[in-house]
Amino acid sequence: MTNPRILAHFQESADLKMKAASVLAQPIEQAIELMFTALSNGNKILACGNGGSAADSQHFAAELVGRFERERLPLPALALTTDTSILTAVGNDYSYQEIFSKQVQAFGQSGDILLAFSTSGNSGNILAAIEVAHERDMRVVALTGKGGGKIGKVLNDADVHICVPHDRTARIQEVHLVTLHCICDGIDVALFGDDAHE
Repeated sequence: MTNPRILAHFQESADLKMKAASVLAQPIEQAIELMFTALSNGNKILACGNGGSAADSQHFAAELVGRFERERLPLPALALTTDTSILTAVGNDYSYQEIFSKQVQAFGQSGDILLAFSTSGNSGNILAAIEVAHERDMRVVALTGKGGGKIGKVLNDADVHICVPHDRTARIQEVHLVTLHCICDGIDVALFGDDAHE
């Protein structure tokens, strides 16, 4: 007999994904256009997040530098969550709040994109990274949940906010993953046409 708790996880996830599809389709399309334009102009995407969202930022960078579903040239994306020497040096010498903002200062340039993950919308180090990105004339694509939190309030009209309409972290992260795959597919289609899955 199937465990009803397991079935409930699948059902809640499926229900949310269908609900989120109609709410998030437009901002996801805007994010694709923003990233495609940046990449076409020789700019790059910097990604950051904490915990499971750190894994999402690394997943995204891997899909761009490697490939998503078709062979193509590598695309410039960098996860700011991977260099333990930088993370621990900045965390120790300054504060954990600055582990991403210092890297945005170092690597971010005008025209680049910051892809920022925070399921709560309130992560201090993500907010600090967004502030520096704005100072450096970068655009921000923020993936949040739980109403968007503080991040939703600091984004400007040039940014894109993809806010999952849910309060449960696990469900928000599941929609973030589908969103990443939508973005990767959208970038590939924008670059190479609509003959994906080759």
